[in-house]
Amino acid sequence: MKLVDEAEITVTAGNGGNGCIGFRREKFIPLGGPDGGDGGDGGDVWLQADENLNTLVDFRHQTRFKAQRGENGMGRQMYGKAGEDIVITVPVGTVVHNVETDEVIGDLTVHGQRLLVAKGGKGGLGNMHFKSSVNRAPRKATPGEEGESRTLRLELKLLADVGLLGFPNAGKSTFVRAVSAATPKVADYPFTTLYPNLGVVSVEPGRSFVIADIPGLIEGAADGAGLGSLFLRHVQRTRLLLHLVDISPMDALGGGAHMPSPVEQVRAIEHELRKYDPAMLEKPRWLVLNKADLMFEDEARAAAEAIVAELGWEAPWFLVSAIGREGTWPIMLAVQAFFDRLREEQAEAGQGAGGAPAGEGHGRADA
Repeated sequence: MKLVDEAEITVTAGNGGNGCIGFRREKFIPLGGPDGGDGGDGGDVWLQADENLNTLVDFRHQTRFKAQRGENGMGRQMYGKAGEDIVITVPVGTVVHNVETDEVIGDLTVHGQRLLVAKGGKGGLGNMHFKSSVNRAPRKATPGEEGESRTLRLELKLLADVGLLGFPNAGKSTFVRAVSAATPKVADYPFTTLYPNLGVVSVEPGRSFVIADIPGLIEGAADGAGLGSLFLRHVQRTRLLLHLVDISPMDALGGGAHMPSPVEQVRAIEHELRKYDPAMLEKPRWLVLNKADLMFEDEARAAAEAIVAELGWEAPWFLVSAIGREGTWPIMLAVQAFFDRLREEQAEAGQGAGGAPAGEGHGRADA
């Protein structure tokens, strides 16, 4: 399976039906007059968030969506039937851009949330609206209006509480396996993770959070190098970052290439985050020094302390062996405590910790 997190589609709302020119002609009724009805409104185009979807892959095969046209008006003052709306389901976490104006139309972050992206045209008026004392038999009706049409760029950003950062082979997928029920692919070669994986960490009933395994980053990721450039956006939504580093990196990239030291890896990823979005460096970020099982316990502790000292690291840091599940669970307990404190602070400030409620018409922007 390959995660498709960008797609471009064209949406066209239905045109309104035309108004009718009609006259009432009935036996034994000498005064008839105009009775042409209005055309029906065209159907709208909506996007709706669905938590059961996790990619935009369906839009590879269908890129054009058109709502139904309104029916024309009819005699006897009968209005045309309105066109049916079309509802397009997208994953929760989809950001919608207007390609022509490059503006964000909306952000679908809650299951069931709907966004109006193209408004149907209004139906035309029948000739019954144009009669007057000086024009008792108008032969005038208006055509239906055209529905809106626009090209949209859909961008999926995963909704996770915790994001894992790190170079290829830092052990991010193994870490997710150790602390959740997720089963991302794990192997001893770089770039094993080709798409983000989500795992739910349940500390106890009613206390859980979502962790995301982001594909490994390398230098130049913000400029398009490696796989990380496609997925840096997913880190933007997280509330806490765990920065995994191989405490004793070897030549994992192959071809005799130099593998950066742990300190060099941390600095390199900080540089890529700063280039992509400086605000990402302001997120809480904890250091997780992994693969302690490859060294003796005293050596691993000494190496970890040396790395922390050289970095001048002030945030929390941990020494773990993800493959042996040693030291991983205390991190999860600390993460849960971190989120519990956030909720308490938000409650005290009167802000609440919940997301935006689902609704219709969030963030609609006219072309």
